[in-house]
Amino acid sequence: MSDIKSDTKTAEFIPLLGSSPHIVSPVNTRMIMASVLIALAPSVISGIIFFGIPALLTIAVSIAAASLGEFLFRKITKQAPRNKDLSAVITGLILALCLPPATPLWMTALGAIFAIVVAKEFFGGLGANVFNPALVGRAFLLMSFPAALTTWTQPQTIARAADAVSAAGAGAADAVSAATPLAVVKAGETLNALGSSYSEIIQTLFFGSYAGTIGETSSLAILIGFVFLLLIKAVDWRTPISMLALIAILSFALGRDPLVAVLGGGALFGAVFMATDYVTTPLTGKGKIIFGCGAGIITVLIRQWGLYPEGVMFSILIMNAVTPFLNRLLPKKYGYVKPVKPKGGTQ
Repeated sequence: MSDIKSDTKTAEFIPLLGSSPHIVSPVNTRMIMASVLIALAPSVISGIIFFGIPALLTIAVSIAAASLGEFLFRKITKQAPRNKDLSAVITGLILALCLPPATPLWMTALGAIFAIVVAKEFFGGLGANVFNPALVGRAFLLMSFPAALTTWTQPQTIARAADAVSAAGAGAADAVSAATPLAVVKAGETLNALGSSYSEIIQTLFFGSYAGTIGETSSLAILIGFVFLLLIKAVDWRTPISMLALIAILSFALGRDPLVAVLGGGALFGAVFMATDYVTTPLTGKGKIIFGCGAGIITVLIRQWGLYPEGVMFSILIMNAVTPFLNRLLPKKYGYVKPVKPKGGTQ
């Protein structure tokens, strides 16, 4: 749809191409973002339950820094404030849920500001960014402060048990460090610390009582949010399902446990909340499937042969760069109606 501008000198109408979206809908950006916030609520709650006050502070600081960074940038550049669409809140929250609970708060704030200003506003603001802002913020922090971003702590219940054991010694520790399940697997070790049997290990991975990022450990919480988004039709199932399927299949083919591959890292959270981003993923169904498959393949390749035990962040960012090509290769035809075949065969 284009705007019409009248030229008083020539008495002609000059069509001006407007920016997308062009389809009028009662569902606005704020409503969509609010739906995502509701879907993220179980992950927020589980993260705070498992990791306590550090997780709560990380979430609060990240949201505040993202919102303030957006406000100040738009004020400095003399743009209208965007304080009602909740997009900065979503970016700050997703970034926080992708961070270790012991991440220094000043690093968290720096990552949130970088995500908003560099990854979103520098590209033109909401809807114009090429890469997922929260993932860009996390990648920036990981490249800048690798030690802090790869320092993990046990959930509070396990930490309290460790404190009780060491209470007779030098005293309780502030936090108990631990390796993530994927790091343990990459080192060629077993996951016996998560349970005495295979079913207990999978149960621990499903409920989330293990070392990891704030929002990625509880698969149950993530799935609750995913089901909610599917029920209200806020996301398309193609990208997350194809991504998780490829991770499971390729992990099995390479001799790894497919359930551990899907539940034991950021695959589920990334597939549900970041690979489904409206702006940085393809428009068509086929494009979404290709995007998900590509992200799944790259994730497994990095996990198997890369430096890091996790590859979800890099895989989604790489596929974000492929999205414009997929949109050109498989364009979405707005307003196109498939012709109805005549009954009784062709004439």
